[in-house]
Amino acid sequence: MDESRRIAGVEEVPEESTLLATLRPVDSAAVDEGEGDVGESEDGTPEVEALLTRAAGEVRAFRNYCQHWTDVRLDKDDGAFVRNGEVFCQKHGATFEADGGYCNFGPCEGAVLESVDVTVEGDGVFLADDAYEFVRLGPSAKQGDDGGSRIDFTGN
Repeated sequence: MDESRRIAGVEEVPEESTLLATLRPVDSAAVDEGEGDVGESEDGTPEVEALLTRAAGEVRAFRNYCQHWTDVRLDKDDGAFVRNGEVFCQKHGATFEADGGYCNFGPCEGAVLESVDVTVEGDGVFLADDAYEFVRLGPSAKQGDDGGSRIDFTGN
């Protein structure tokens, strides 16, 4: 696998949280500016975020926005809350299965997180989705991101 597509080591992807990566869409016209995971590079190129999960030893990746309110990010730079193999949306309490992205509870029940194809080779996790290029670990740059103005599920 091409080293430029290596996202992280498998052991870097936590089981009780998520690992955040920034990706660049190959076709920037396919990016919806209203989605919570969309930012821009310094040169104005759109970037999106992928949150990586590890459940039962398997690594998956999903776009970092909730299916209920697409302007809400699940991982806010420090790892989304994960418990018993479920990723929680801290804005309204929806839960998504970490191994497939299916929402099994909450206002978007039945919806599925948008997946990003990754593969594990040896001890590394690699971007396998041809629609994206790997940029870096961590969040995309956000214009005017104040962390969200809506009341969240945690009471913050």
